[in-house]
Amino acid sequence: MSTPKLVLGFDYGTTNIGVAVCQTALGEARPLKALKARDGVPNWDEIGRLIQEWQPDLAVVGLPLNMDGSESEMCTRAKKFARRLNGRFNLATEMMDERLSSYEAKGEVMSRGGSRDYRNNPIDSIAAKYIVESWLESKY
Repeated sequence: MSTPKLVLGFDYGTTNIGVAVCQTALGEARPLKALKARDGVPNWDEIGRLIQEWQPDLAVVGLPLNMDGSESEMCTRAKKFARRLNGRFNLATEMMDERLSSYEAKGEVMSRGGSRDYRNNPIDSIAAKYIVESWLESKY
């Protein structure tokens, strides 16, 4: 695959799915509005609208590995989500180690004086931004 020009990043979760967009030429991602999920199942119509709007070349989905590098139970679900992105929308997907992305996202919110109330101030899309930027750094 040639260098993707536009990448959508996803921080998969069972209640929220963070989303970020990145134009690879700029090298920086920006968070979009997180999507709601019910027990890990997103509203596929919302994802379809995102893909229609942004026309990405690639989706990067965070792989929630344990700190020792082993796969967590959520890895299976995140991989399934990536396969469905590919199958439903014919969108190329790659997995990216997301260890510490939520930690970095929380740190970003705190550095801006944000609340530690992550239930009312979700960090999922900020984490997706870090996932895409990590992927970009690993590739280019």
